[in-house]
Amino acid sequence: MVDSHAAEFDSFVRFRSPALLRAAYLLTGDQHLAEDLVQSALARTHRSWRRLHDSGNAEAYTRKVMYHLQVAWWRRGKVAEVLPGELPERGRGGDHSGSSALKLSLRAALLKLSDKQRAVLVLRFFEDRTEAEAAEVLGVSVGTVKSQTAKALARLRAIAPELSDLHVVNGAAR
Repeated sequence: MVDSHAAEFDSFVRFRSPALLRAAYLLTGDQHLAEDLVQSALARTHRSWRRLHDSGNAEAYTRKVMYHLQVAWWRRGKVAEVLPGELPERGRGGDHSGSSALKLSLRAALLKLSDKQRAVLVLRFFEDRTEAEAAEVLGVSVGTVKSQTAKALARLRAIAPELSDLHVVNGAAR
């Protein structure tokens, strides 16, 4: 029984980590912080794996832990990190300059938002959660989610007008 639980958790980590890392990256704006966030969330998920496996809510639990950890990290404060410049996107061949420019522009714009505004946008538009679900995950009121969403979108419009024509279809920018 223990071996089957370990194998199932290993499989969960292997197959769901890329999606969890994408969400964590959008929350943190930094690949290394995203990896730390996912690792911490998966450690907590592992401790509760028997209960989660039986209920079938392992991914939802892991995502909620990620959001709660991120909120806790905001409250602790942080040391500002400054990168010396923009790192190039890793290419997969072909000319993806338009797509890369859009991704870099979106990333730069998201990094200019507050952590709370970025989290609200990730939950509402990347995770496709309702205002009530986002409020529950973040432990704030629905009004806070609404106001932070409005402020974040207004700020994005001001700092990145080139994103105004961006449309999201099935989680991908078009």
